[in-house]
Parts: sequence; C-alpha cells; structure tokens
Amino acid sequence: MPDLADSAFLRACRREPVPHTPVWFMRQAGRALPEYRRVREGTGMLESCLRPDLVTEITLQPVRRYGVDAAILYSDIVLPVKAAGVDLDIKPGVGPVVADPVRSPADVARLPQLDPDDVAPVAAAVGSIVAELGATPLIGFAGAPFTLASYLVEGGPSRDHARTKALMYGDESTWHALAAKLADIAAGFLAVQVAAGASAVQLFDSWAGSLSAADYERYVLPHSRRVLESVHGVPRIHFGVDTGELLGLMASAGADVVGVDWRVPLDVAASRVGPTVAVQGNLDPAIVFAPWDAVAARAGEVLRQGGRAPGHIFNLGHGVLPDTDPDILTRLVELIHSTPTVNGRTDTPIDAGSARRE
Repeated sequence: MPDLADSAFLRACRREPVPHTPVWFMRQAGRALPEYRRVREGTGMLESCLRPDLVTEITLQPVRRYGVDAAILYSDIVLPVKAAGVDLDIKPGVGPVVADPVRSPADVARLPQLDPDDVAPVAAAVGSIVAELGATPLIGFAGAPFTLASYLVEGGPSRDHARTKALMYGDESTWHALAAKLADIAAGFLAVQVAAGASAVQLFDSWAGSLSAADYERYVLPHSRRVLESVHGVPRIHFGVDTGELLGLMASAGADVVGVDWRVPLDVAASRVGPTVAVQGNLDPAIVFAPWDAVAARAGEVLRQGGRAPGHIFNLGHGVLPDTDPDILTRLVELIHSTPTVNGRTDTPIDAGSARRE
C-alpha cells in the first residue's frame, strides 16, 4: 500500500529525489470544473466552505479528474476572519466586502480572536477528505496577515492598497497590532487543519507584491514568520503574486517551499530563495488557452528550470482561470508525470506527444 509520507509531493517539499515531478494547481478545486458549478449551485461561497459535505466533494473533484499529486482544501482566505465574527461577505463579481473597515486602534481592539470551535466544520471536512485521499496529501491553507489586513482596511478588494499603506506608514503601532491579530487568526486556522490531518500548508499573500522589499521586511515579514513558525510537523509553502523581488525574504519567513508566479524563471527564483528551500510553480495560467504544442513547450521550460532547484513542485504561476478547459489540465498532468527525472531533475526534453492526444 502506498505510503502518504513517501508521496512525490511531500518528497519534493523535503527536497528528496522523486519518481516524477509532482503537480497540483492553485484553484484546482473550483470554478473551471462543471461538476463544481453543479454541486455549489444556489450555495454562497462562505456557506459552502462551512459545509463538510460540500468541502469534501469539491476538494476531491480535481484529484479524481486530473490525477494531481496533492489536494488543496476548498476554502477561502477570509473564512477564518468571518468565522471569528467579522461582518464580511463575498459578493459575486467583487470579492470580500467588509461592513466596517478597520482603520483605527479601536477598530483593531474590536477584532475577535479565532476559537477552534468557530471552524469546527473545516476540521470535520479535513478529516473526511483525508480518509478519502489515502496516500494523496491534503494541503491546508490560510491567508497571510498583509493580504487579510488589506481587505479589512480597504473594506474590499483594491488595486493600489492606498488605505492599507497609509495605515502602515502613518500609524505603525496600529498596523503591527492589526497584523499580529491576523497572524494569530491565520496560525490558529492552520493549526486546526494540521491537527485534523492536513499533510502540508500554504500561506497565501496575494497582495504582498504591491510592496517594496524594504517595506515588506519592516511591516510584513515578522507577521508572516509568526504564522509559518507556528506550524510544526508538516511542510510550509509560502506564495505571493508579483513577488520576484521578495522571494528571498519570503523564504526567510520559515518556508520549506516558495511558490513562484510566472514572471520569474524558476532557476532564477531558486537562486534567490537559497539551497535549503524548494520551489513551486510556475506556468503562466493563460498559456493553457494556446495550442497544445505551445502548452507542452512552456511546460518543458518550467520543468527544466525547476530541475535546477533542490526540489520542484509543478504548478501554475497563480490560479486556474475560470474559462480553462479542464481536459487541458488533465493532459498537462499526464505530460508532467511522463517526463523522466533523475534525482528530481528533468532528464530529457519534454515530448508534446507523450501525453494523451485528443
């Protein structure tokens, strides 16, 4: 019987030789799958994240369809904040919207703490998923303090994060108090998932790329480090978008694996994070709309560049786009799995014809 701890995904996280390059896709559980749209019809996003039956089914769908090497828990980065008692909702076409933005010391003081009981349905879902997955690892996840703070301060999604940066620069003590509270919430949410059986965790810092390296180091790094250092016994993945200049700092926060978007070649990223950290990524999510030969060629580049890192997990450079053809992702998994490796490094040029043809 296959051993969970010996899975290709967890071996890559530990920078050990792998039988094939492991692959999973951010946002693999969700909107690109017709079976996801059917099962979630009529159910709000946050409501669905607190129904263990739906979370289990949606998390397992991409594993069944794609044959990926890891599942990612179906959830949302704002879920623990909502579960703790913050008045927010996810509005279709908009994103998370906060009723009362957090912009003062009094606002920060009002923020509730997360009790594990607040997310008991998530723990139940993790237990159910792990029982179904067997030797396939489950990745838990949480939103990083900066990204969570940006939603709370702005009151919703923002392109420039102006209010968030104004708080950081203009009232540093309030900023750090807010980020520390959100770090505790994220750490608590991850602890629940690990205790319930998650084999790895990923900390998402979606908006960290809006910061300079100096600002990241001063205002964000201590709080992300607090979250990652609270996690014990499982690999920790740290990911952000447009974070090429921050990769070394993100690795120093306590990551075993740093996720890389498509803007930085993986071999360059590997040199920035250092020899003791694996990399994850980084196919441009838009490439899957190109002809298959172009997809295969780009995947080959990613594999060759990732093979120069001490460990590589193939992924997209961000999430699956809504109009992605699921069959292309299935072919991509087959292609990645069929490419020989030596000690985790891509050994031969990738052959676009080696995967199933339509």
